[in-house]
Amino acid sequence: MKGSLCDIMLCDELARNFLPRMRAELVYRLVNGQGVRQSEVSRRLGISRAAISQYLSRKRGSGDIELSDEMTAMLDRWAFTVMNDDTGSITICDICQCAKKQKKE
Repeated sequence: MKGSLCDIMLCDELARNFLPRMRAELVYRLVNGQGVRQSEVSRRLGISRAAISQYLSRKRGSGDIELSDEMTAMLDRWAFTVMNDDTGSITICDICQCAKKQKKE
């Protein structure tokens, strides 16, 4: 990872709590915001159609997350990456660094 060292506790919290909420927000934006079919989102994310339905109904990834401007931009980049098969433009470390900054605020 560029720049700073990883914090295993933050990464663990991110993986358990934050990423499912981010994925739910991503699914919501793709399906409701961009009009992408649920089956297409399922295929592109490599998760089941049932998982997509659960994200949309907030049975998965539930809980509110406060989105900073930077986190909103990160979600937009993630959505672009998913829909354009643009590999390598966003990483878990990018999201973690963004979450770390947001947590400090």
